[in-house]
Amino acid sequence: MKERRRREPEMAGENGGGGGARRRRERRTPSTGDTIETDTGQEEAELRCHKLQESLLSSSSGYNNYRGILNWCVVMLVLGNARLFLENIIKYGILVDPIQVVSLFVKDPYSWPALCLVLASNVFILGSLHLERRLASGRFSEGLGLFLYTIILTSILCVPVLVVFTVPSITPVGAILALSVYTILLLKMYSYRDVNLWSRERRLARTRALGRSQSAPLMKKANGDAGQKEVSYPSNLTHRDIYYFVLAPTLCYELNFPRSPRIRKRFLLRRLMEMLFFMQLLVGLIQQWMVPTIQNSMKPFRDMDYSRMVERLLKLAVPNHLIWLIFFYWFFHSSMNFVAELMRFGDREFYRDWWNSETVTYFWQNWNIPVHKWCSRHFYKPMMRRGVSKWAAQTAVFFGSAFFHEYLVSVPLKMFRLWAFMGMMSQIPLAWFVGRFLRGNYGNAAVWISLIIGQPIAILMYVHDYYVLNHEKGP
Repeated sequence: MKERRRREPEMAGENGGGGGARRRRERRTPSTGDTIETDTGQEEAELRCHKLQESLLSSSSGYNNYRGILNWCVVMLVLGNARLFLENIIKYGILVDPIQVVSLFVKDPYSWPALCLVLASNVFILGSLHLERRLASGRFSEGLGLFLYTIILTSILCVPVLVVFTVPSITPVGAILALSVYTILLLKMYSYRDVNLWSRERRLARTRALGRSQSAPLMKKANGDAGQKEVSYPSNLTHRDIYYFVLAPTLCYELNFPRSPRIRKRFLLRRLMEMLFFMQLLVGLIQQWMVPTIQNSMKPFRDMDYSRMVERLLKLAVPNHLIWLIFFYWFFHSSMNFVAELMRFGDREFYRDWWNSETVTYFWQNWNIPVHKWCSRHFYKPMMRRGVSKWAAQTAVFFGSAFFHEYLVSVPLKMFRLWAFMGMMSQIPLAWFVGRFLRGNYGNAAVWISLIIGQPIAILMYVHDYYVLNHEKGP
């Protein structure tokens, strides 16, 4: 015992130097009476097994690692869609037919009206360029330029409509592609006109500030400075410049676009492979999954069987939404990045995190950045500068978007039902309701529900009306 007591100060000196020393105490065993050392922390741990804490799924717990649940959702989604795909194969067989896809674009192999319509758009591109050159040189007044631009932009909007309604060999799919090209060209030429007008106004203001009566010296300096890399007005009015803008993945014109230093061949090849793969996947899903579902939905609509209509709507919602998501990735990521890399276009922000949208307004501001930038730059902000209220300007933006949605659907189908127009205008009260009463995850869920359910409703409406008009005409 004396020897053990002599060693206790030494042990205390060894263990007491650190802050993590454990408390020890002596305890006699009731059977033998021997003295043993025990750890008080271990003894307390043996006596206590509970502490103050929240359940992991409670919002107050602070737990946010749901990776396993996300993986489970993905597995369940894959298994559920695999079952639906297998059921579809057993019921309908293989419906994928590449030859049928060609017939959707061309009705007569000797007549290509959609392609000719797209090639004819060069008339409006060259007309805008030569008009800008005359405005820059002062041969045309601003009033005459506005009048001629009005004719050009109106022609871009109306000429394809006349062709669709007068040429019988054009198909609905070919008409949709041609009208999409002309709609993009309309927005681009509007931006081209605005930016060159702003450049002329800035040049005139700079000339007046320098006390000069003419702007020719400024033009000479811009053209004669060989070391200047950036283009200044009016040196931008060239065929190379306007066609670069027409082909670039943007709707907003600039005199000097941001350019990437080089073309990354591996990146370009990956985007090309994605484009080809997802294009084949889209065609296969539409032919194998959506077309049979839409065809089977016609009878409930004719009979006004509401329960069957809702069932068909929900059945169409899954493939339609999956195809929409694949199309989004194919167009906004693969295709636009491919074109941007090929043209060394530097601004690659074609979309933002719209999938996290907690309001309808946030979704429309972030899912299609090129259109959002154009609307903000050339439509919304000019209206705000003229004193229009914010609510009225936002309503006008939705009205313009609703018009073009209806334009791209009703004209190719040669019928006017305003389903797309009303669907877009309904976003205004929906945006107010979600922004006012729903927050966080509830708002995000409302946005997803509107995307999943809203699109199939419009599709079934148009397909039903098109089927009735073209396939059920009475004597």
